[in-house]
Amino acid sequence: MSTDRLTEAFTAVHRGRPEGVWAAPGRVNLIGEHTDYNDGFVLPIALPHTARAAVRRREDDVLRLHSAQAEGGVVELTPDQLVPGTVESWAKYPAGVVWALREAGHAVGGADIHLDSDVPTGAGLSSSAALECVVATAFNDLWDLGLGPVELGLLAQRAENGFVGVPCGAMDQLASTCCEAERAMFLDTRSLSARQLPVDLAAAGLRLLVIDTRVKHDLADGAYAERRSGCEKAAALLGLTALRDLAPDGLDAALATLPDDGLRSLTRHVVTENARVEAAVEALVKGDPAALGPILTAGHASLRDDFLVSCAETDLVVEVALAAGALGARMTGGGFGGSVIALVTEDGADGVADAVTAAFAEAGLTAPRIFTALAAQGAHRLS
Repeated sequence: MSTDRLTEAFTAVHRGRPEGVWAAPGRVNLIGEHTDYNDGFVLPIALPHTARAAVRRREDDVLRLHSAQAEGGVVELTPDQLVPGTVESWAKYPAGVVWALREAGHAVGGADIHLDSDVPTGAGLSSSAALECVVATAFNDLWDLGLGPVELGLLAQRAENGFVGVPCGAMDQLASTCCEAERAMFLDTRSLSARQLPVDLAAAGLRLLVIDTRVKHDLADGAYAERRSGCEKAAALLGLTALRDLAPDGLDAALATLPDDGLRSLTRHVVTENARVEAAVEALVKGDPAALGPILTAGHASLRDDFLVSCAETDLVVEVALAAGALGARMTGGGFGGSVIALVTEDGADGVADAVTAAFAEAGLTAPRIFTALAAQGAHRLS
């Protein structure tokens, strides 16, 4: 939706014009899955798909929220209703940001907000983080808080952890606030240091396909928390602050000391995934993006066999894409559905997309949504 149309929609709902319009993107993580809450490495890009917010400050502390994607009209929240666990559905994401800002001591007031988003929901592309980050960015500007992209991303993560109740790491929110156009962000989630690396696949005759399976299995939230808890338990048993501190050359010895296969599998994935991120960074620095292919495929095998967060539909996409000529493919996001990324040649992109679509039809599944990922700009003001 254009800025003018978003402004018109705001006016129809809230009576009067907004003070501005902001955007924050979803993300695709090239490699580095389930490493962020282990103090590890990640390599996301921001997508052109964004959540957009038209916002106007209010003279009281009331929050009035409206979404173009949701039924039910305006959600109105008074300050005493901004309590973790009390706000339901989509409204908990923007409400959580206001809660997190106030908890952090920022004297932000109420606001009228109209939201519109083209980030696919349930696709592992961080649609919720985009909602959080666009509201954080708008409030930062309107109340002149002076917060930088990293601070905004961490505040949005605080909203997700403390208000929404999802124990996610910081990658999704930091990707939404910090990524740069035509760059992949190599982020150390412990130090929060980041390098923006050029990623020009087109120049190498390549394309990154995002294949949204349109599947999301219900066990994802509880399983996510279970795996995070398992990683923390393994680190504690190994005497480490986090599994990030286990070097690859010490992996075999460490695995031999852990008491069960589940902890060993979680540990093996995190350690090898961090190494895969570093290998991917090296490929980009060398200007050899085709070398990402085997890294992606190895990452999927680890998520499937060690971390146990893949599912039949994402496995099917990876298998068919590779058979159709993809250089590499893996699920991206938390798992149990969502999306797969496939690195393909420009000439072979249509063949891979057609093969996956045909395989889904043969399996009786809803046709997947397939598009090309382009590295876009992080959260920013549109008008």
